[in-house]
Amino acid sequence: MLDTPTGTAILKLDGLMRTFKQGEREIAVLNGASAAIYPGEAVALVGPSGAGKSTLLHIAGLLETPTAGSVIMGGRDCSKLGDDERTRIRRSDVGFIYQFHQLLPEFSALENVVLPQMILGTSRKAANARATELLTTLGLGDRLEHRPAQLSGGEQQRTAISRALANKPKLILADEPTGNLDPKTSELVFHELIGLFKSEGVAALIATHNLELASRMDRVLRMENGQLVEVAPGAVR
Repeated sequence: MLDTPTGTAILKLDGLMRTFKQGEREIAVLNGASAAIYPGEAVALVGPSGAGKSTLLHIAGLLETPTAGSVIMGGRDCSKLGDDERTRIRRSDVGFIYQFHQLLPEFSALENVVLPQMILGTSRKAANARATELLTTLGLGDRLEHRPAQLSGGEQQRTAISRALANKPKLILADEPTGNLDPKTSELVFHELIGLFKSEGVAALIATHNLELASRMDRVLRMENGQLVEVAPGAVR
Protein backbone atom coordinates (compact mmCIF):
# COMPACT_ATOMS: atom_id res chain seq x y z
CA MET A 1 0.00 0.00 0.00
CA LEU A 2 1.38 3.42 -0.95
CA ASP A 3 1.34 5.73 2.06
CA THR A 4 1.19 9.51 1.75
CA PRO A 5 4.23 10.99 3.53
CA THR A 6 3.40 13.49 6.26
CA GLY A 7 5.35 15.86 8.48
CA THR A 8 8.80 17.28 7.92
CA ALA A 9 11.22 15.25 5.85
CA ILE A 10 14.04 13.60 7.81
CA LEU A 11 16.20 13.65 4.67
CA LYS A 12 15.89 15.87 1.63
CA LEU A 13 18.09 15.36 -1.42
CA ASP A 14 17.97 18.33 -3.74
CA GLY A 15 19.45 18.26 -7.25
CA LEU A 16 22.35 15.96 -6.43
CA MET A 17 25.10 15.79 -9.02
CA ARG A 18 28.08 13.45 -8.78
CA THR A 19 30.65 13.19 -11.53
CA PHE A 20 33.82 11.12 -11.75
CA LYS A 21 36.81 11.51 -14.04
CA GLN A 22 37.86 8.55 -16.14
CA GLY A 23 40.96 9.61 -18.01
CA GLU A 24 39.91 12.72 -19.88
CA ARG A 25 36.23 11.80 -19.73
CA GLU A 26 33.80 13.06 -17.09
CA ILE A 27 31.10 10.55 -16.15
CA ALA A 28 27.91 11.72 -14.41
CA VAL A 29 26.63 9.07 -11.98
CA LEU A 30 24.03 11.36 -10.41
CA ASN A 31 22.38 13.95 -12.59
CA GLY A 32 20.00 16.06 -10.52
CA ALA A 33 18.69 13.34 -8.16
CA SER A 34 16.06 14.69 -5.74
CA ALA A 35 13.88 13.02 -3.10
CA ALA A 36 12.50 13.41 0.42
CA ILE A 37 12.28 10.68 3.08
CA TYR A 38 9.81 11.07 5.95
CA PRO A 39 9.59 9.75 9.53
CA GLY A 40 8.35 6.19 9.92
CA GLU A 41 8.47 5.23 6.24
CA ALA A 42 10.56 2.61 4.48
CA VAL A 43 11.52 3.67 0.96
CA ALA A 44 13.01 1.22 -1.53
CA LEU A 45 15.79 2.34 -3.86
CA VAL A 46 15.94 0.19 -6.98
CA GLY A 47 17.79 0.21 -10.28
CA PRO A 48 20.35 -1.88 -12.16
CA SER A 49 23.90 -2.41 -10.92
CA GLY A 50 26.01 0.65 -11.72
CA ALA A 51 23.01 3.00 -11.74
CA GLY A 52 24.37 4.98 -8.78
CA LYS A 53 22.44 3.56 -5.81
CA SER A 54 25.47 3.09 -3.58
CA THR A 55 26.84 6.51 -4.54
CA LEU A 56 23.50 8.06 -3.59
CA LEU A 57 23.50 6.28 -0.22
CA HIS A 58 27.08 7.38 0.49
CA ILE A 59 26.17 10.99 -0.24
CA ALA A 60 22.92 10.78 1.75
CA GLY A 61 24.91 9.37 4.68
CA LEU A 62 27.52 12.16 4.47
CA LEU A 63 30.28 9.73 3.53
CA GLU A 64 30.81 11.46 0.18
CA THR A 65 30.35 15.03 -0.98
CA PRO A 66 28.21 15.69 -4.06
CA THR A 67 29.64 17.60 -7.00
CA ALA A 68 26.58 19.84 -6.70
CA GLY A 69 23.25 19.83 -4.90
CA SER A 70 22.21 19.60 -1.26
CA VAL A 71 21.73 16.99 1.45
CA ILE A 72 19.38 18.51 4.02
CA MET A 73 18.85 17.03 7.50
CA GLY A 74 17.10 18.90 10.26
CA GLY A 75 16.83 21.95 8.05
CA ARG A 76 20.62 22.13 7.54
CA ASP A 77 22.50 21.69 4.29
CA CYS A 78 24.89 19.05 5.58
CA SER A 79 26.76 18.76 2.29
CA LYS A 80 28.42 22.07 3.10
CA LEU A 81 29.60 21.12 6.59
CA GLY A 82 33.16 20.29 7.61
CA ASP A 83 34.38 16.76 8.29
CA ASP A 84 34.03 16.92 12.07
CA GLU A 85 30.42 18.08 11.99
CA ARG A 86 29.51 15.55 9.30
CA THR A 87 31.01 12.79 11.45
CA ARG A 88 29.04 13.96 14.48
CA ILE A 89 25.77 13.89 12.51
CA ARG A 90 26.54 10.43 11.12
CA ARG A 91 27.14 9.07 14.61
CA SER A 92 24.00 10.55 16.17
CA ASP A 93 21.41 10.77 13.40
CA VAL A 94 22.24 8.11 10.78
CA GLY A 95 22.43 4.32 11.00
CA PHE A 96 24.01 2.17 8.28
CA ILE A 97 23.24 -1.43 7.33
CA TYR A 98 25.31 -3.18 4.67
CA GLN A 99 24.96 -6.39 2.67
CA PHE A 100 27.94 -7.80 4.55
CA HIS A 101 27.34 -7.13 8.22
CA GLN A 102 30.83 -5.69 8.99
CA LEU A 103 30.66 -6.70 12.64
CA LEU A 104 33.83 -6.58 14.72
CA PRO A 105 34.87 -10.25 14.89
CA GLU A 106 36.63 -10.08 18.26
CA PHE A 107 33.57 -8.72 20.08
CA SER A 108 30.30 -10.39 21.07
CA ALA A 109 26.95 -9.49 19.54
CA LEU A 110 26.17 -7.42 22.63
CA GLU A 111 29.50 -5.59 22.50
CA ASN A 112 29.07 -4.82 18.79
CA VAL A 113 25.85 -2.98 19.66
CA VAL A 114 27.22 -1.37 22.82
CA LEU A 115 30.36 0.14 21.27
CA PRO A 116 28.76 2.75 18.94
CA GLN A 117 26.69 3.99 21.88
CA MET A 118 29.73 4.42 24.11
CA ILE A 119 31.55 6.27 21.33
CA LEU A 120 28.66 8.75 21.41
CA GLY A 121 29.02 9.13 25.19
CA THR A 122 26.32 6.75 26.48
CA SER A 123 27.13 5.08 29.80
CA ARG A 124 28.04 1.38 29.72
CA LYS A 125 24.96 0.50 31.77
CA ALA A 126 22.55 2.35 29.48
CA ALA A 127 24.30 1.04 26.35
CA ASN A 128 24.03 -2.53 27.62
CA ALA A 129 20.32 -2.07 28.33
CA ARG A 130 19.63 -0.63 24.87
CA ALA A 131 21.68 -3.34 23.13
CA THR A 132 19.99 -6.12 25.08
CA GLU A 133 16.56 -4.69 24.25
CA LEU A 134 17.24 -4.50 20.51
CA LEU A 135 18.91 -7.90 20.23
CA THR A 136 16.17 -9.56 22.28
CA THR A 137 13.48 -7.95 20.12
CA LEU A 138 15.18 -9.55 17.10
CA GLY A 139 15.28 -12.96 18.72
CA LEU A 140 18.90 -12.94 19.88
CA GLY A 141 18.32 -12.82 23.63
CA ASP A 142 20.15 -16.11 24.07
CA ARG A 143 23.01 -15.18 21.71
CA LEU A 144 24.22 -11.97 23.34
CA GLU A 145 27.66 -13.28 24.24
CA HIS A 146 28.31 -15.06 20.95
CA ARG A 147 30.89 -13.64 18.56
CA PRO A 148 29.99 -13.14 14.88
CA ALA A 149 31.71 -16.39 13.81
CA GLN A 150 29.38 -18.27 16.16
CA LEU A 151 26.26 -16.72 14.64
CA SER A 152 24.36 -17.68 11.48
CA GLY A 153 24.12 -15.25 8.56
CA GLY A 154 20.67 -14.16 9.64
CA GLU A 155 21.79 -13.67 13.24
CA GLN A 156 24.78 -11.61 12.12
CA GLN A 157 22.53 -9.35 10.07
CA ARG A 158 20.10 -8.96 12.97
CA THR A 159 23.06 -7.88 15.09
CA ALA A 160 24.04 -5.36 12.39
CA ILE A 161 20.46 -4.04 12.36
CA SER A 162 20.56 -3.65 16.14
CA ARG A 163 23.87 -1.81 15.87
CA ALA A 164 22.44 0.58 13.26
CA LEU A 165 19.52 1.43 15.57
CA ALA A 166 21.55 1.57 18.79
CA ASN A 167 21.93 5.36 18.93
CA LYS A 168 18.26 5.96 18.04
CA PRO A 169 19.01 7.54 14.66
CA LYS A 170 16.47 9.51 12.69
CA LEU A 171 17.52 7.89 9.40
CA ILE A 172 18.58 4.39 8.38
CA LEU A 173 20.45 3.85 5.11
CA ALA A 174 20.64 0.20 4.02
CA ASP A 175 22.53 -1.22 1.03
CA GLU A 176 21.21 -4.69 0.09
CA PRO A 177 20.55 -5.61 3.76
CA THR A 178 19.19 -9.07 2.83
CA GLY A 179 21.29 -9.61 -0.30
CA ASN A 180 23.65 -12.10 1.35
CA LEU A 181 20.92 -14.29 2.87
CA ASP A 182 19.00 -17.28 1.60
CA PRO A 183 15.37 -16.59 0.54
CA LYS A 184 13.76 -17.90 3.75
CA THR A 185 16.13 -16.00 6.04
CA SER A 186 15.89 -12.93 3.81
CA GLU A 187 12.10 -12.90 4.19
CA LEU A 188 12.32 -13.25 7.96
CA VAL A 189 14.98 -10.56 8.39
CA PHE A 190 13.10 -8.18 6.07
CA HIS A 191 9.90 -8.61 8.09
CA GLU A 192 11.75 -7.94 11.35
CA LEU A 193 13.66 -5.04 9.80
CA ILE A 194 10.55 -3.18 8.65
CA GLY A 195 8.71 -3.90 11.90
CA LEU A 196 11.55 -2.50 13.97
CA PHE A 197 11.86 0.60 11.78
CA LYS A 198 8.16 1.29 12.26
CA SER A 199 8.27 0.77 16.03
CA GLU A 200 11.35 3.00 16.34
CA GLY A 201 9.78 5.67 14.09
CA VAL A 202 12.86 6.07 11.89
CA ALA A 203 12.96 6.91 8.19
CA ALA A 204 14.67 4.28 6.03
CA LEU A 205 16.09 4.34 2.51
CA ILE A 206 16.85 0.77 1.43
CA ALA A 207 18.71 -0.11 -1.77
CA THR A 208 17.74 -3.55 -3.02
CA HIS A 209 17.69 -5.74 -6.12
CA ASN A 210 14.86 -7.79 -4.61
CA LEU A 211 11.86 -6.26 -6.36
CA GLU A 212 9.39 -8.43 -4.45
CA LEU A 213 10.62 -6.98 -1.16
CA ALA A 214 10.75 -3.48 -2.68
CA SER A 215 7.09 -3.77 -3.68
CA ARG A 216 6.15 -4.20 -0.01
CA MET A 217 7.72 -0.96 1.18
CA ASP A 218 5.87 2.33 1.58
CA ARG A 219 7.37 3.92 -1.52
CA VAL A 220 9.77 2.99 -4.30
CA LEU A 221 12.37 5.25 -5.93
CA ARG A 222 14.04 4.05 -9.11
CA MET A 223 17.41 5.32 -10.34
CA GLU A 224 17.06 6.30 -13.99
CA ASN A 225 19.76 8.22 -15.87
CA GLY A 226 21.17 9.61 -12.65
CA GLN A 227 17.81 10.80 -11.37
CA LEU A 228 15.20 9.44 -8.95
CA VAL A 229 11.77 8.55 -10.27
CA GLU A 230 9.00 7.49 -7.89
CA VAL A 231 6.99 4.46 -8.92
CA ALA A 232 4.04 2.80 -7.22
CA PRO A 233 5.17 -0.29 -5.26
CA GLY A 234 2.74 -2.46 -7.20
CA ALA A 235 4.33 -1.36 -10.49
CA VAL A 236 7.87 -2.39 -9.57
CA ARG A 237 9.37 -4.91 -11.99
